[in-house]
Amino acid sequence: MKESLSLRFLYKTVPGRVILKAFVCPKVSVIAGKYLSSGASKWLVPYYVRKHKISLKGIEIPQNGFSSFNAFFTRKKRRKPHTPVSASLISPCEGYLTCLKIKKNLVFNVKHTAFSLEDLLKDKRLAAKFYDGTALIFRLTPANYHRYCYAADGHVLHSRKISGKLHCVRPIALREIPVFAQNSREYQVIRTEQFGTMVQMEIGALLVGKISNHMRAAETYHVFAGSEKGYFEFGGSTIILLFSPNAVRIREQLLKNKNSEGEVSVRMGDVLS
Repeated sequence: MKESLSLRFLYKTVPGRVILKAFVCPKVSVIAGKYLSSGASKWLVPYYVRKHKISLKGIEIPQNGFSSFNAFFTRKKRRKPHTPVSASLISPCEGYLTCLKIKKNLVFNVKHTAFSLEDLLKDKRLAAKFYDGTALIFRLTPANYHRYCYAADGHVLHSRKISGKLHCVRPIALREIPVFAQNSREYQVIRTEQFGTMVQMEIGALLVGKISNHMRAAETYHVFAGSEKGYFEFGGSTIILLFSPNAVRIREQLLKNKNSEGEVSVRMGDVLS
């Protein structure tokens, strides 16, 4: 995928990095988020739909149209008949999937950049459970549907929020800085019957002022594959699933459809294993 000139400017030039530092300031992100949630941002919707060739077929559209750009960005699909997926691992979102082996030295590569699993989770003991396991990384583009669901049936054991700077998760950003170690992220540790204990993590990106998860107040509770877990506000975003060794085997037919970057296009609910 070719990077835009604006991204190259921000990440590969000194003036660009100065602007980026100010741009990712929490106050700037908050202001941008408030604007995108206001009625003043409605004009962006038709432009965005045209630019990214987004189909609104099957989308719930309010009678008077979307009240703001974020109302459009967090749009909901009309409900479909429930399809049992309790014995399967499914894609939690629409986007592009990369399947990686988690290396024994606690580092795995995403778009040619190495990341520490311990830094990602901020939990050394938890990270150790996934040595030699599998990481499924889902990259959401601006055109994708930004609501996501649980990938498997299970019991939530633990939830955690990690604050951080908000950076773009496009490949060029991944090559320049340890993005996942700096972005805001939330994750749940989920015990499943079919796939052992797994982690489902959401990572915010540039101008994402909020990762909105529907977490309950209860410390532990049961969740179901396909039930909505939450949504991202504006920005490209990432979801990561972590599994212990030999806990999951991705369908070979699915992996045959990789693009030139080793990614597989997936839809929410696609059976992965």
